[in-house]
Amino acid sequence: MTDPFWMLLVMQNLGREYVVWDAAAEISFVSPGRGDIFAEFVLTDDRLAEIRELTRDGKKALVWFDTEVLAADGSVVARVRKQLYVREKRRSTARAAAA
Repeated sequence: MTDPFWMLLVMQNLGREYVVWDAAAEISFVSPGRGDIFAEFVLTDDRLAEIRELTRDGKKALVWFDTEVLAADGSVVARVRKQLYVREKRRSTARAAAA
């Protein structure tokens, strides 16, 4: 249920200058998910700035994101951790010289 969302949010917000891949995931099931369940994904400007700083000068970053999956009554159904691999795309020598 939560699998693609962090990767898509980070890709969309960092732009085409970055490579973003799913790297790992962990899930802890807490209680049965009966009925409607929900998860909220909030990517802040501060978190994006942190990722940009970690990947400055072509460095890769392995970044974790945490999400709680909740039942309609607010009880926790599961806790999901998602790790993304992020780095700036390498520019070819020709493109870098033209820029």
